[in-house]
Amino acid sequence: MRTAIIHHPIYAEHDTGPGHPESAARYQVVMDALRSDAELWDSALEITAEAASKGMIQAAHLPQHFKRVESAVESGLDHLDADTTISMRSFDAALYAAGGAVAGVEAVMSGEADNAFVAARPPGHHATSERAMGFCLFNNVAVAARHAQNNYKAIDRVAIIDWDVHHGNGTQGIFYDDPSVFFFSMHQYPWYPGTGSRGETGHGRGLGSTMNIPVKAKTDPREQRRMFEAAIEEISTKFKPDLIMISAGFDGHIADPLGQLRLEDDDFRAFTAVIKEWAAETCDGRLVSCLEGGYDLGSLGSTVREHVSELMR
Repeated sequence: MRTAIIHHPIYAEHDTGPGHPESAARYQVVMDALRSDAELWDSALEITAEAASKGMIQAAHLPQHFKRVESAVESGLDHLDADTTISMRSFDAALYAAGGAVAGVEAVMSGEADNAFVAARPPGHHATSERAMGFCLFNNVAVAARHAQNNYKAIDRVAIIDWDVHHGNGTQGIFYDDPSVFFFSMHQYPWYPGTGSRGETGHGRGLGSTMNIPVKAKTDPREQRRMFEAAIEEISTKFKPDLIMISAGFDGHIADPLGQLRLEDDDFRAFTAVIKEWAAETCDGRLVSCLEGGYDLGSLGSTVREHVSELMR
């Protein structure tokens, strides 16, 4: 498989300040791990992200939200909420993070690559249509999903698979009443941001197009794998996507300081294989994975490398 690796040096310029877990070092360890594997790197298609346009962002976010983030950075504010720190280059980095996800869609739809991994920073899945939160400014996967639907006749239905340790409340909210996007999240519960119960299944026309699998702290990884595989099997019987996107958070790793799950590299590789197989069966392998969480600098690089290696198999 030809896998595009999409990144941009501006991802390291989103300065969150000393001690913040969502630091520029995350981008560095991910890219160092990918580049240090010569066989992997030489086989990949390297793509430099471009900035998402205002119109792309506003396909998933209210105009007021775009303006609020832009104005906050221009005004020199250092926080959008208690957790979401910003600095001089944060608005630009967020545009390039969303643009990286869009570039992943473009690479797959053009046939340049079979699938793609976006080393995006800042992450996106907590950003709602109207506000930034939880380290996230714009919702990268939501922007890319809307771009795919709005620009390609072949893309009507999109599945978004979120295995971050935290519930992807922003992504869920953006598509909660939309039957054309299936959102699935498997996450620690109860945990930040407090959403993601089994009872949250969509609203109105979107009822049944959301599935949440809450996972208790310290769940056996074998059980979590079983839950994940069973959920994807169930979803595949009722939803046939034209494109699959992954909110690939690696903070469910046993070493991660912001979660209490016990996953290891092999588990994330297994999740990747399940989704890759589903993509092959339903949408000609069209799959775009975007980095979300993952805050243990000692393990993040190797975990992402395993994920990308599985995409390439």
